[in-house]
Amino acid sequence: MFNYMKIKNFAVVIAATAALSSCTMQNPLLSESPLEYGAPQFDKIRNEHYMPAFEQGIKEAKAEIDAIVANPDAPTFENTIEALEFSGRTLDRVSSIFYNLMEADTNETLQDIAEKVSPMMTEFSLYVSLNEKLFERVKALYENRESLGLAPDQLRLLEKSYRSFARGGANLSPEDKETYGKLSEELSLLTLSFSKNVLESTNAFTLHLTDEAELEGLPDFVRAIGKQAAEDKGEEGWIFDLSYPSYGPFIKYSARRDLRERIYMAYNTRALGGDTDNSQIVKDIAGHRLQIAKLLGYDDWASYQLEERMVKTPAEVNAFIAELLIPSLPAARADVAAIESFARENGLTEAFMPWDFSYWSNLYKSAKYTLDDAALKPYFKLEDCIDAVLGLATKLYGLQFTPRPDLPVYHKDVKVFDVSDEDGRHLALFYADFFPRPSKRNGAWMTEFRGQSIENGVEKRPFVSIVTNFSKPTGDAPSLLTHDELTTFLHEFGHSLHGMMAEGRYGSLTGTNVARDFVELPSQIMENWGYEPEYLESFARHYETGEVIPRELIDKIVATKNYLAAYSQVRQLDFGILDMAWHSLKEVPSIGTPEFEKKALLPSAVLPQLPETCISTSFSHIFSGGYSAGYYSYKWAEVLEADAFSLFAEKGIFNREVSGAFRREILSKGSSEDEAVLYRNFRGHAPDPSALLIKLGIIKR
Repeated sequence: MFNYMKIKNFAVVIAATAALSSCTMQNPLLSESPLEYGAPQFDKIRNEHYMPAFEQGIKEAKAEIDAIVANPDAPTFENTIEALEFSGRTLDRVSSIFYNLMEADTNETLQDIAEKVSPMMTEFSLYVSLNEKLFERVKALYENRESLGLAPDQLRLLEKSYRSFARGGANLSPEDKETYGKLSEELSLLTLSFSKNVLESTNAFTLHLTDEAELEGLPDFVRAIGKQAAEDKGEEGWIFDLSYPSYGPFIKYSARRDLRERIYMAYNTRALGGDTDNSQIVKDIAGHRLQIAKLLGYDDWASYQLEERMVKTPAEVNAFIAELLIPSLPAARADVAAIESFARENGLTEAFMPWDFSYWSNLYKSAKYTLDDAALKPYFKLEDCIDAVLGLATKLYGLQFTPRPDLPVYHKDVKVFDVSDEDGRHLALFYADFFPRPSKRNGAWMTEFRGQSIENGVEKRPFVSIVTNFSKPTGDAPSLLTHDELTTFLHEFGHSLHGMMAEGRYGSLTGTNVARDFVELPSQIMENWGYEPEYLESFARHYETGEVIPRELIDKIVATKNYLAAYSQVRQLDFGILDMAWHSLKEVPSIGTPEFEKKALLPSAVLPQLPETCISTSFSHIFSGGYSAGYYSYKWAEVLEADAFSLFAEKGIFNREVSGAFRREILSKGSSEDEAVLYRNFRGHAPDPSALLIKLGIIKR
């Protein structure tokens, strides 16, 4: 996502100029923050600051582009590529804050601003990517790149800059450039509409229960979630909604099949029908992407996207998915059959439906392993988990985390830490935002308010943020995590480490700015520690008694690690299949979005397909979250991490030699080299999909 109103009256121009000047002086987004490290001034930023800041940022960025183009000197790496890399500082600062808050703490005003800013940002992006004279300078350097005596990171930046222009339409005819610009602008608005509809439809549903009999099966911690939600809304009884900390436990524990069906159908029909319907928007997004890809000379959007990934073609992605799916599908169907058989033995007489699976699989797991979330949650107090997750970075990499309550935040729930290296060097500011709220989208993610870079010898260290939706404290209990939430925390913190330990000159090559199918390696490898007894025993204590988590419970966690592994694998592969189906299109389907989805997923279905439900209309990862033709990368990264973690398992889970190599070859390198090379430098060989199948117990060693 990256119209100015023309003011004709001279007096109005003078007044507007004065107003803009005044706003510039007071607008905290328009200059570097005076706070330590340049930390964002969240306490001073107001909604009315964004629009003038975007306008000024775009104006400055355009002037910097114009200066590069107007330079009478012959193009050099410094006066063209570096100048381009470091242009748009104000716009970057404004954008990073605005779009992150759009996800984490939005409101109607921000959403309205986003709709106005979207075409402005698209127009600016096209101003750069379709700038013929700018491209001429970049192309001249690219064609003579081998004779310029560039350092490896400089050569990498030049090559990526050229490809970015070529992939952004720089080689198109004037007529095609105009078409490309129009399609890009429309696409940015479509993705905004998609996100807005998902958020509104998610927030629109509540399950308000007033009869305690309707809580049958719900453990105390789930009842407390419902009670707190009701109190927050000034209501009696219990309220459950579609945020995952509410929806997930309810669908898993509720013995009321009718209520499970009701909340399941609400969750799986989000943005399907009504005022927030995304059915046509999904097809429009896919259609616009297809048109753009064809305009740029690619067969489909997937071919265009994959060119910059480790896995380079749709055929390779489909082959990779098939390599995992073929052995996993029979095992997944056996998983489902075992759960259904258990349900029938224990009283289910109706047809086994999707809203039955979580409930009965949890009961089956409890019967087989006598383990459930209710037994584990008391040992995973959020504050203890925070100390443990940060402490893991200390053990592995020597990092130190100092709370900074003096630094401003965008919401009272956000915590800030000053991150320093083993030698005391400042590395990053780390922002942590843990609890759900109506202004925050579902899920968990890592992002940055500023990335790492070095300009004119001055280094800027990153501002990294982790955002989750963990259960809030209730009246009589602190925030207690499920084991799944602990592994989610570890996952997102792995992304954070990738950002915190970035080293390099050029921000576009550092931190998490890597190939989409490589970016999940640092996050997914961290989940492994969540199953290591030595790690769990170091912090997991009962929040009331102080008792260390019993080894018996840890053994059960480890034993259940691969519980329903095949089913879970097929579910994730289904998301990848659906993603590739939408983005390998050669023409927009004439059938409806739900029908297209059912057709794509029928061969790998392990639960009954319901005509009333649809994943695509709320599939934010691929329609508004940057994972288009890239959802397979989660499984690809699992292959990478299964192979990579085996080295820790061999040498010791806290082995500083291994963690040092992982930091040196993976975490600090960003995309300064081809990601396949980085992985081989660390592990000594190319990734092997069988490593994951063996780890999950789907095939034998």
